[in-house]
Amino acid sequence: MKILRIIPSMNPEQGGPCQGIRNSIPELQKLGIVNEVVSFDDPEADFLGEDSFTIHAIGKSKSPWRYNKKLVPWLLKHFNEYDVVVVHALWLYHSHAAIKAIQTFRKRHTVSPKVFVMPHGMLDPYFQKAKSRRLKALRNEVYWRLFENKVINDSDGVLFTCEEELLLARTTFANYRPKKEINVGYGIQPPPAYKASMKEAFAVKVPNWNGEPHLLFLSRIHPKKGVDLLIKAYQKLEKKLGKVPQLVIAGPGLEGEFGKEMQLLAAGSPNIFFPGMLTGDAKWGAFYTGQIFVLPSHQENFGIAVVEALACAKPVLISDKVNIWREIAKGNAGIVKEDNVKDTYQMLEDWVSSTEPQKDEMAEAALKVFHEHFTIAQAAKQFLKGINH
Repeated sequence: MKILRIIPSMNPEQGGPCQGIRNSIPELQKLGIVNEVVSFDDPEADFLGEDSFTIHAIGKSKSPWRYNKKLVPWLLKHFNEYDVVVVHALWLYHSHAAIKAIQTFRKRHTVSPKVFVMPHGMLDPYFQKAKSRRLKALRNEVYWRLFENKVINDSDGVLFTCEEELLLARTTFANYRPKKEINVGYGIQPPPAYKASMKEAFAVKVPNWNGEPHLLFLSRIHPKKGVDLLIKAYQKLEKKLGKVPQLVIAGPGLEGEFGKEMQLLAAGSPNIFFPGMLTGDAKWGAFYTGQIFVLPSHQENFGIAVVEALACAKPVLISDKVNIWREIAKGNAGIVKEDNVKDTYQMLEDWVSSTEPQKDEMAEAALKVFHEHFTIAQAAKQFLKGINH
């Protein structure tokens, strides 16, 4: 079987969907499945050529909608080389173009690939309800009526990463009638085994780290992620207890307006560090040298970094807006509360006041939950079963 993935960009800084693709393809390769990607990346981009699979970078797109006139002709020329096409993410030109192209292709050919859409949480009602997103919510409503309802309803099926995402998607827009809803699961490659160079690489990125196990937030510095809740809760805990583990807030987005606001908010504490985006040994060093992973997000479809933490035997403190919270709560792999300052503070205090045996027990449970629910091997098999159903 040969699968084509369509996505606006494979730049690792985009996180989420492109990281999910990078996680799943090697495991599918073991099962004899060939995967290729077409994206709107510059063919000269420095991150290209680093992967074990082909990325057809057809050049940059234009406008906020990411329009690219090359995509439809490219698809019409190459559709017959693939058995399955997966469109990753919504609300941009590539999803509309993919459905338009397959409908044209099917008028001319008797045999064509199946086309599935994978929204990656983009049908979550949060995006239509958040006060900070009123204009974008209005835009999405217009796009839904013009294009996106056809993307969802005219594709051969919609692929979801977990049951919670599937159920939430039904509640967001009128005229939501997909032919199939398929929970294909999601997973990650097992992390590399710990080695001393990881700790060293992390220490270089966080020169003021005291060398003791810290609290880790690793995600985009974005309003959706609840970074402000974490900083406020941490400062409150610091004020109450005096000495608390240091907090590392790692991820891209520091240069943006919100990123600058968060650094200003944290300026009162000498124990909050912003090393920017961590990759390779520095990233794994951040996980392995940490005590826990914290993500009080207002919306999180899956949370790859959450699962990476579990895979490193690190308990997670997350909000119940992270869609895999049920598995974590049930498996005692962390602490789950609501996405506000009070609950975020409570999670931190509950963790800090836990006994060492309780912390050890939760660390073991974290690893167990990873193996039971989120390995890439399981996800690859579930994905194949879903698209062949």
